[in-house]
Amino acid sequence: MKKQFTVFIFAALLLTVCSCSDFKGDFKMHGKELVRYNGNADNVIIPEGVTRIWSDAFYKNEGLISVTIPSSVTSIGYGAFFFCSNLTSVTIPESVTSIESSAFFGCTSLTNITIPSGVTSIGYLAFNNCTSLTNITVDAQNRMYYSEEGVLFNISKTTLIAYPAGKQERSYIIPSGTISIGSMAFYNCTNLTSITIPESVAEIGEEAFSGCRGLKSITIPEGVTSIGKSAFEFCSSLTSITIPSSVTSIGRAFYGCSSLETVEVSSRTEIDAGVFSDAVQIIYSDLLPESGTSSYYDFEIDGTVLVKYRGDAENVIIPEGVTSIGRGAFSSCSSLTSVVIPSSVTSIGDSAFYRCFSLTSITIPLNVTSIGRYTFSECTSLTSITIPSSVTSIGDSAFSECNRLTSITIPLRVTSIGTSVFAMCTGLVSVVISSSVTSIGDNAFSGCNGLTNINIPLSVTSIGVEAFAMCSSLTSVVIPSSVASIGNAAFYRCSNLRTVSVSRKTTLGEGAFPANAQITYSD
Repeated sequence: MKKQFTVFIFAALLLTVCSCSDFKGDFKMHGKELVRYNGNADNVIIPEGVTRIWSDAFYKNEGLISVTIPSSVTSIGYGAFFFCSNLTSVTIPESVTSIESSAFFGCTSLTNITIPSGVTSIGYLAFNNCTSLTNITVDAQNRMYYSEEGVLFNISKTTLIAYPAGKQERSYIIPSGTISIGSMAFYNCTNLTSITIPESVAEIGEEAFSGCRGLKSITIPEGVTSIGKSAFEFCSSLTSITIPSSVTSIGRAFYGCSSLETVEVSSRTEIDAGVFSDAVQIIYSDLLPESGTSSYYDFEIDGTVLVKYRGDAENVIIPEGVTSIGRGAFSSCSSLTSVVIPSSVTSIGDSAFYRCFSLTSITIPLNVTSIGRYTFSECTSLTSITIPSSVTSIGDSAFSECNRLTSITIPLRVTSIGTSVFAMCTGLVSVVISSSVTSIGDNAFSGCNGLTNINIPLSVTSIGVEAFAMCSSLTSVVIPSSVASIGNAAFYRCSNLRTVSVSRKTTLGEGAFPANAQITYSD
């Protein structure tokens, strides 16, 4: 019995020794370099004399709690303690000069780390994803690195290398003078909700803020020229971001930003395909108005096309730089009374101002060349509009039912007046048709019952079906000999039309003139 008890005590002591130290057989060596630790102790003392800890030497050793590194070690290799998730304590001796990339990556229980004075090289991601790490301390005698408030910088404080992921602060102000935010510098810093970047910063590295799921607010200052790949990847609480015009291109920087709603960026910045989801509203900062009653964020602009105005202002100034007003951009904006269109606009799309019932004033700039279909249709408060000489085409029904419009001049570059362009403009009393017009389309002026006179120039060769139907105030009309055909019912229900002058060579459609009109032949 006594012999068995003695054996039991010996075994227990042996287990105790094994839990806090190691047999030399657990260390796979290559000369004086530790290649691999094969033991299962929670507290490991690396043998004196080891000069280097190789890559992956303790790779994913989840049983490891503490490690003592001897003063003979000068280098800690790539991923040496990679994902040792229960490692809470490690002392790096003064002899170490190099800590290679990912050396302590994913050591999620590590709370503090001290960089000794002799370290001259710290590799990429050396302390990243250490989610309990609250403080990185650098020895005051170190000539390569510096720490401030537990954050790791290079000695000149121009590069922020690593922000401890376990810090509990909700906001952080990056010190002025920082020029570069290193790759993965804030990786998985989930506690941060706000970060202030100083104007000195020029570069944001790859994955710099990746996985900062709590981050709601960040301002990128003018002067930043580079935003690395995946820089804000999976910042799932970020709702808006402003990117300065100094950034010339954006790659896959915002993948997984599921709450992102608006991005303000220069139209000159190159944005790779798929950088932002279709749900994100892109606002081009250089196309926003400097002043005016409409809000900056009311304009949805794609490139230089104003896609949609989403505001409710009465007076709107369209941003300088917009070249095209898209289809239905202001359609049914019932509160709109005036619009200032910048000189950069060259085309106004179909139904752009359709049914803007309150619109009274609009100036079309000289560079506009085309006005689409139904563009101003049913703008019932519009009293006057000047079509600039630059316009070459006016779409069908462009001004139909603008019943307060009193006068209109068709510019010299327009060659045809399309279908129903001025139909039902009941207040129209004066129309000047330029000598460039060759055709007047179907229903072009039908229902213009205020029109008392019309001068059809010699350039016109055809007049369409019901072109002037129901123009009940017309009393006489002269059709030039250049007109080869007049469509059916062209002057239908022109009840006061008394005299018509027309060439015998002109082909008249059925019921072209009212029965009571006196027709005289000019030839």
